[in-house]
Amino acid sequence: MEKESGRRPKAVTRLKIADAVADEIRQLILSGEIVDGAPLRQDALAEQMGTSRIPVREALSRLESEGLVASFPHRGYVVTGLSRNDIEELFDLRGMLEPDLICRAIPNMTADDFATAATILEEYDAALLTDDVDSWGDLNRRFHMALYAPSGRTKTLDIVRGLLVNADRYTRLVLTLGYGVEKAQEDHGGLLDLCRRGLVNQAVALTRDHIERTGADLLRMLDARESAEVQADEAVA
Repeated sequence: MEKESGRRPKAVTRLKIADAVADEIRQLILSGEIVDGAPLRQDALAEQMGTSRIPVREALSRLESEGLVASFPHRGYVVTGLSRNDIEELFDLRGMLEPDLICRAIPNMTADDFATAATILEEYDAALLTDDVDSWGDLNRRFHMALYAPSGRTKTLDIVRGLLVNADRYTRLVLTLGYGVEKAQEDHGGLLDLCRRGLVNQAVALTRDHIERTGADLLRMLDARESAEVQADEAVA
């Protein structure tokens, strides 16, 4: 028994380190500090974060399951990028899954669920006001997941969490450039209000509209940026 109790803290500590490393690398990717297509060298990351390669490897494996990185033989891990078609598919999937989650969640919501979502929404609004860009995606994801969690649909929640993580690095671009910021805040507040009032059909409709509008804003922004880059290249030529 003594030997077993001696081993457990080490395992817990290692897992906590892997969690911290995964959080740090995820933030670097979502913030754009590590760009799409960039290689992720385990020895360099271990040195940068003051740890061994084992928790780094565990963290990268976790991020691969989220779709943020991919591993290739003889190349190691690389930050993944999403094409325009990938982004369209991502938001199509969100539009199918999230309205169903909110529909199933509302009948199970408690006062504690509403309080949790309200607290996150207050933090989100404060982050927008102070231009705390690094917090936007995380708080947006936490708010949506707080509303969906009472659905009890564990596997769907895991899928949606991954979709939100992948959408994060692109939706924060939309917010940074001012696309639909006020409407996003209005949608979030409206969603929480509809949930409190138990208005399932309206909450489902708003969830779907919110996702479709965010996706459309993102694609419009990407198209505008690509057009500007083409024009700049033509001007140089």
